[in-house]
Amino acid sequence: MKILWIDLNSSYAHSSLALPALHAQIANDPSIEWAIVSATINENVGTVVDEAYRHKPDIIAATTWLFNHEQLLHITSRLKVLLPEACLILGGPEFLGNNELFLRKYPFVDCVFRGEGEEVFPQWLTCWNQPELWNDIAGLCYLDTDKQYRDNGTARVLNFSRLIPPEKSCFFNWDKPFVQLETTRGCFNTCAFCVSGGEKPIRTLSIENIRQRLQTIHEHGIKNIRVLDRTFNYNTHRAKELLQLFLEYPDIHFHLEIHPALLSEELKEELKQLPQGLLHLEVGIQSLREPVLEQSHRMGKLSDALKGLKFLCSLPNMETHADLIAGLPLYHLYEIFEDVYTLAGYNAGEIQLESLKLLPGTEMRRRAEELGIRYSPFPPYEVLETNEISVGELQTARRLSRLLDAFYNTPAWHTLTRELILNDKDFLHNFLKYLIDQPMSLEKRGLILYEYCKLAYPEYKIQASIAWIEAGMSLKKTPAEKVKTKHQIPPEKWEVIYGGYKSNLRLCFLPLDENTKCGYWFGFETEIQRTFPVFKAKTDI
Repeated sequence: MKILWIDLNSSYAHSSLALPALHAQIANDPSIEWAIVSATINENVGTVVDEAYRHKPDIIAATTWLFNHEQLLHITSRLKVLLPEACLILGGPEFLGNNELFLRKYPFVDCVFRGEGEEVFPQWLTCWNQPELWNDIAGLCYLDTDKQYRDNGTARVLNFSRLIPPEKSCFFNWDKPFVQLETTRGCFNTCAFCVSGGEKPIRTLSIENIRQRLQTIHEHGIKNIRVLDRTFNYNTHRAKELLQLFLEYPDIHFHLEIHPALLSEELKEELKQLPQGLLHLEVGIQSLREPVLEQSHRMGKLSDALKGLKFLCSLPNMETHADLIAGLPLYHLYEIFEDVYTLAGYNAGEIQLESLKLLPGTEMRRRAEELGIRYSPFPPYEVLETNEISVGELQTARRLSRLLDAFYNTPAWHTLTRELILNDKDFLHNFLKYLIDQPMSLEKRGLILYEYCKLAYPEYKIQASIAWIEAGMSLKKTPAEKVKTKHQIPPEKWEVIYGGYKSNLRLCFLPLDENTKCGYWFGFETEIQRTFPVFKAKTDI
């Protein structure tokens, strides 16, 4: 039996755990031959099909999710024409809802799988060519020989800790910039927009099990881990144990999701003590509006969530990333702008504004009509309009999202953008009107920000120049137009902001105005031709 796995990702930076997770359970079965074709959604379909066809598999399998769905169907439909005897099975989050319409619309798909497959996929392989026996396979959905829809529910791995880890599979990809580490399954929360909402029971790996897996990951030289734990701090005791475990690997950067409403004083103290850079926290706040969170069935009091978020954003030893979702029922556009302002005031390291997507299997998708949500019937199922936010307003929210990514979430322009937001509540509205909605390089964004400050906020022009210089941009471009670069002699006295002055540094001076010696000094290494300053000082007289 030969299985061909189509590994289709959005980019080469990302890699799905599905194949190594399934393969690890049956890797030692000599009757199964595995092959893999890896590609991104931007590659030529014909090229991928040609490579896959050469394997002549008995079974074609793939994981289907929002951003590979359409391209995957183009690839697999062609393969089934070329290999009509091969059995095509698809799984993944796209099949967490009712799958009858999909199977009738795409008859070349033999079956789809709903849920967690590590235990039942090996069962299906024992009868893959005997559809009359498929009715006993939990999670399998298919049309029988009489074209009747068969739905075997949702498969759950109840003994999660007994699974063979995906890192044991030869298909685990160690070449990516980060790896994913699943420490729990299920979620205590009941968010109506999430595929994990209400997924019970919560199943966990033991700390010792996680330690062994971390050791394997560390031995492969991995420096970034995304912890796949829907709510890291749902249990304070366990969260503390995990933090202590992470401290055993100080050279690894852990990215995890945390619920700000569930921060105990005990856990706060633990977080305060962690070394700089160990954690990157993702806080799914979604909205700062009580009615919106209640309608979304998000657990936890908003007052507790705001208090917890403020605490997390105040921690100097880690970065906190806050999420908002445009298109949630009862959420207005003006409230989104106000919430961005509030989060900037908290000094959130990043503000991620996403558009709501009504995912298969979620309560919000089932209740879309009742909630007044209109959404795209095709992936990624984005909300098009609600009773509270119009089509045009959602487009404004999307443009605001891109603005935040391009300026607030970019370290070079973060501080200045944050100050502009807090200085003037109309800044975001006005800057959106000024911006051209197109991809921009880091340099182009700096040029635009400087020119906009000259036009609308001249009091911030110096800060825009400083941001430009510290981002390592060219001193010959407009944002550095006031910088003096030739034969600069250091003053008798200055206030050092960072770095140490050495006589071999190339000095540049940015005066606060034309008729003063007040301003900022920057020192650049000349021997190694670094574009970023290594020294900064200020003179006040």
